Parts: sequence; structure tokens; C-alpha cells
Amino acid sequence: MNGYQKYTKQFFPAEGVTCDWMKKTHLEKAPIWCSVDLRDGNQALIVPMSLEEKLEFFKLLVKIGFKEIEIGFPAASETEYEFCRTLIENDMIPDDVTIQVLTQSREHIIAKTFEALRGAKHAVVHLYNSTSVAQREQVFKKSKQEIVDIAKFGAKLCKEYREKTEGHFTFEYSPESFTGTEPEFAAEICNEVIDIWQPTAEDKVIINLPVTVSHSMPHVYANQVEYMCKHLHSRENLIISLHPHNDRGCAVADSEMGLLAGGDRIEGTLFGNGERTGNVDIITLALNMYSQGIDPELDFSNIPEICATYEKVTRMRVYERQPYSGALVFAAFSGSHQDAIAKGMHYREACGGGIWNVPYLPIDPTDLGRVYEADVIRINSQSGKGGIGYLLETKYALVLPPKMRETFGYHVKSISDHAHKELSPEEVHEIFLNNYVNIQGRLTVESASFNAAGDGYFANVYMTVDGKSHMVSAVGNGRLDALSNAIRSVMGDGYTLDSYSQHALEDGTTSRAASYVSVKDPSGKITWGVGIDSDIMLSSVKALVSAINRM
Repeated sequence: MNGYQKYTKQFFPAEGVTCDWMKKTHLEKAPIWCSVDLRDGNQALIVPMSLEEKLEFFKLLVKIGFKEIEIGFPAASETEYEFCRTLIENDMIPDDVTIQVLTQSREHIIAKTFEALRGAKHAVVHLYNSTSVAQREQVFKKSKQEIVDIAKFGAKLCKEYREKTEGHFTFEYSPESFTGTEPEFAAEICNEVIDIWQPTAEDKVIINLPVTVSHSMPHVYANQVEYMCKHLHSRENLIISLHPHNDRGCAVADSEMGLLAGGDRIEGTLFGNGERTGNVDIITLALNMYSQGIDPELDFSNIPEICATYEKVTRMRVYERQPYSGALVFAAFSGSHQDAIAKGMHYREACGGGIWNVPYLPIDPTDLGRVYEADVIRINSQSGKGGIGYLLETKYALVLPPKMRETFGYHVKSISDHAHKELSPEEVHEIFLNNYVNIQGRLTVESASFNAAGDGYFANVYMTVDGKSHMVSAVGNGRLDALSNAIRSVMGDGYTLDSYSQHALEDGTTSRAASYVSVKDPSGKITWGVGIDSDIMLSSVKALVSAINRM
């Protein structure tokens, strides 16, 4: 692909790092989470959220468990300002939740920001200015010192306005476009701000290291984080925050490695909404931890509800293959996958649960509010007997014999293939009922009675065949065999009884029985029939009649 020649590395590898974080295999605890959906996410929407929509989204974020929520840029628009005031004046912010607002290093914007925050119980004032080589040279046309002066100017003003504004405020600083900034310069400008704010153990400062634009592989960013952790003043009184964007598709990896390298906090959005390819998806990041046995301290147990609210207020769509959240991420269409999942679930039930280790499912879908039969086993022309059988068993309590499961599986796949569509569980069940259960045809057994006869049974059967009535008696080694012999005495030896099984069928408040019978014709072809009835013997009679009528 021609054109690659104009690209080169736009990042600055950190020097003098030990990379000890690479020896770690997993995160040990959840970071501090900060949702930036209402600011960074909102500004990236085609139609930004209204006040009412922002309020609804804020309530969702609180319900999920976010303790820090960036609510906007109050000086940017009237809606942003009004939203901040509405939350504060209507006492809509829980005592354990901190709101966060963004401000540039300009006095009228800082003044408007503190005005919007007046009376806030807990708020983070997030100051930023751009520091990258590209921004310095092309946008601002300023020297390093002039860029430092902008940051110092804003830091001093924030400190002044905090002292004269009612409320409780924490400070955050971002060297925006950090990943395109020389690490030593990023550390220098951050230290100038830190020295002005003078953080303490009771009044910590957040230093945010944004992947404003992703330029490198994740480990390069993590090394930059390690460098900053080692070169910032008063590290013990700092909270190192990470804010990865997803230009290279590496935001989750940037976050995980950045946390291993010393980060304490993550700023991101639900489903990764944000400028260009988006921010880090907090749901993915949190559930990655959850799947490793770490409590993410956020509640994603009702993903369908979260998706619905998100799509409503943002007018965005959650992609079907979005990790953990998408409608198809747990779906198995492949026959071999379905079979493995079904066997894994049976194994788990037999072993009494324990550590989750079901094939093809890295996490239990029910933990996220998904349903096995609706979200895991999906039926189309690629499906297999195992999945189709598992669906009927879990949703309708129908435990098909293995050989019948195979026959029915091919039947369903053929229908899906010819229709060129996925079949719902209800459609699969309907196919089963219409084609196998209590089938009418040439033969009708009007009544049958059985009596023990030596080692077997004696059957008196009243039946109609092709519209003609017959009263027949026969013996057999069992009730079903005696019935079959009576039928064969009228219809001829066109079949032999091949197999029979039955089980109780729980269906709401009605307990019924399901019987499965196969018959074999002289050529060896097997035909299945199913009978369902509240009487177990009648269910077996109906199963045999169904099989014969289907021949």
C-alpha cells in the first residue's frame, strides 16, 4: 500500500524505565473510575444530549456505581452550565459521588467554571492545555516555556477561585496530547502545576495522562506512564489518571498496561463512545477484570437495560460484536461451538458449579443479564444438533434422544438454510411440535387397555386405519410392544419398533409426560414420533402413532 513513506513515529519513547510492570500477569484491584460520557462522550455525538437526556444518563451512571463523573464543560454552552447548576441546586448528586468539570487555562472560562460549581459538595476542576510538539508548533506557535506559562497561569487562577468559591474542590491537570509530548517536558510542565497546587495526603491532585491521539503500541504508553510516576513531584500525594483514546484500537490494552505501570485511575466511557474511534470502553475494561476474579466495583449485571438507556439518550447503537455488551457476543451459531457449550453447561451442573470454565464463554452471560436460550444458542444453517437440542431442553424441557436430536437438527438446519434466516427459539419449538408431536394421519388409536399376561402384557386396542374401525387384541413383552403388535396386525409388517424413551415434562403449572418413539421400515430407515400427554401411557401411545403416521 503506497503512501506509508510519509508516516514516521510521532511519539517519544520514555528513557530510563525499568519495565518491571511487564512481569505482572494481572491487575490486583479496580482503579478509580471516572465516566466522561457526559463531557467527552457527549461532545462526540452528532446531536449532543439535551438537559433531560443528560439527567437520565447521569442517573444511570450513578446506578452503575461511578463515584466520579465528568459532567461537562460549563463555560462551553448554556446547556452545560444549566446541567451543572441543576444537579447542584436540586441536590441530585449523592454524597459519595464527585462531579468533574473541564476548563481551559483562560480566566473568563475558569471564572465561569467556578460560578457553575458554586455550592458543590465534591467537585474536580479539570484544567488542561495542549503540550505536544504538533500542537506547540502548528496550532499555538509557542515555545515550551510559553506552554508552561499557560499551565501555570491556569493553575494559579484555579487556586485563587477555589479560595473564594463556596464548595469543596479537587484539582486535576492534563498535559493534553500527552502521547505526542516529550516525556521530560510532560514531567516538567506537570511539576510546575504540582508545585503551585501543593498536594497533600488530604488534598491530592490528579495528574491525567491522556492518549489524546494514539501513536504507539500499548507498552510504549505504559513506559511513558512509568516514567511520569518516577519523575513527578510529591508522587505519594498524586493520583495518576489515564485517559486513552482508541485510534489504534488499543485503548483497553493502553489502560491495562498503564495501570500495571503505575496508573491509579481511568477516565473512559460506556461502550467507548468518544471522538474519532472513541475512548476506552469502561465496560470492557471492568469486565476483563471481573472475568479474572477481580471485583470491578461497578455493576454491569443488567447490560440489556444499560444498552437501551445508552442508545436512547445518545442515539448511538451498541455494535452487535461489542465485547461483553453486544447482542451477539455470547451467541454460538457454529454446531461445534453449540455442542461444546451445551456439554460444558451439563458438566457444570453435574459438578455443582464452582469456577467458571465453560468452553467458548469467557464469562457467564447470566451475570450480565443475558439469557442462555435467547442469547447463547442461536439457530441458523450453521447450527448443530447439540445446540438445537440444548435449546429445546433449556427452554422447553424437551430432552430429545441423541439419535433424534441429530435427525431434528438436520431438519431445522435445512429449514433455516432454505429460508436464509436465523430461527428463533419459538420457531424451532413450533417446527418440533408441527412435525413430530401428536401427529394425525392414517392411524388413530381411539382407546387402548392393557393387562398383565405372564411375562408380558395383553392389549385391547380400538383403532381406525384409513377411516375404517378395528377392534384388535395382541400380546407383547411390554405395553408399547403389545400396542405395536396390535397395530401391525391391521397395517401389516411395514415397520418394527426401534426405540422408546420418556421423561416428565414441566410446562408452567402443568406436569406432563413426553415420549419419544422410533420405528424402522424394511429398508432400515428410522422415523421418529413424539407424544405429549398428562398421562404417561397415553403419551407413549401418541408417540408410536405419530411415528407411524410420519412414515
